[in-house]
Amino acid sequence: MIKSAHLTGPVSRKAGGLLDAVARLAQWQNQNQTQVKVFGFWDEFAESDRKSWNPVPVETFPPAWPKGIGKSARFLEELTAFAPDISHTHGLWLYPSIAVKNYSRQKNRPYLISPHGMLDPWAMKNSRGKKMVAWWLFERAHLHGARCLRALCASEAESMRQLNLPNPIAVIPNGIDLPSGSPTVTPPWQKAVEPGKKVLLFLSRIHPKKGLINLLNAWAQLKTAKKKEPEWILAIAGWDQGGHEAELKRLATELGLVWRDIRENTVNSIAAINASVLFLGPQFNAAKAACYHFCDAFVLPSFSEGLPMVILEAWAHSKPVVMTPQCNLPEGLQARAAIQVEATQSGVFAGLQELHDMTDVDCLAMGERARALVVARFTWSQVGQQLQTVHDWILGGGANPACLWRG
Repeated sequence: MIKSAHLTGPVSRKAGGLLDAVARLAQWQNQNQTQVKVFGFWDEFAESDRKSWNPVPVETFPPAWPKGIGKSARFLEELTAFAPDISHTHGLWLYPSIAVKNYSRQKNRPYLISPHGMLDPWAMKNSRGKKMVAWWLFERAHLHGARCLRALCASEAESMRQLNLPNPIAVIPNGIDLPSGSPTVTPPWQKAVEPGKKVLLFLSRIHPKKGLINLLNAWAQLKTAKKKEPEWILAIAGWDQGGHEAELKRLATELGLVWRDIRENTVNSIAAINASVLFLGPQFNAAKAACYHFCDAFVLPSFSEGLPMVILEAWAHSKPVVMTPQCNLPEGLQARAAIQVEATQSGVFAGLQELHDMTDVDCLAMGERARALVVARFTWSQVGQQLQTVHDWILGGGANPACLWRG
């Protein structure tokens, strides 16, 4: 039986969409005649989130000095003891890049890399100084040593070529599980939204790259343009990173938007019962599923993404989506499953106007097209099979897989 190792950073909710993307891939392989093991970093949520990986075994290591990279001597020791035939690095700029390169050199075993959008132009410019140090210390060698790179979409493959990476590139998207049954809990906004109001959901990391400043500015502009009590409520859910949520609350207040934080019941106005913006905090498992099920539409106005799991999740729940081109899902536009907006305030405003002007029948039809697209292109059985053909090709040669990029 082939042994496959997946190397990643956090193995908990701190990984964001990477948690589901890597866990489900590992689980699919584990069910299809591959012995799989995951190697990643320990944090305060690692144990409680371990069930997300079952039945795949997960080795975790406390990130040591320098913590920005997470070097751990045991990481390489345990990887060597497992002795994988092939390894798969998820993400960049961390110690797993060093560990897999060293293991590959010592044991002459191949590896592939899924950067998950971390080589896209916006991502490369963010914290550019630190990334350039890591690039020349270890990441360039890690990337050049990969037998194959996996891009989530054609634009990510183009970003790889712009960095002069000569490796073969397989274009394989993330996968998704279709929801089954009804949620077991009510949505977190149940007591904060008046009957008859519709909910536009944002669910992702609360980080500047997600475009939330443009979204709030456009939301305030829309409220002014409509000149009446808004029919829609904007619900912002996610893990705050670097205090960005506090910045958004300050901006909402400056814009005259009434907001409410449902976790603390904190408000910025005595009229908060009529809040047009809700801050929900992180949502996981059943609560996350309830958010998708009970919202009326989804928005992701990002400046940079690999291929966002949250949009696939919204589509799987039959929801229309407002998204930027940087979400790298042109299939959604071709299938008329989404409204595309430019990553600017005016662009997001135009998209919100289009959504507000859609009838309930229009929204329902767009949601149905979205789910059909997921069924046709993004289920784990399809994605897993494509990745398996790449693994088989790397290990045994033969004809090039159909998913190899020829751009």
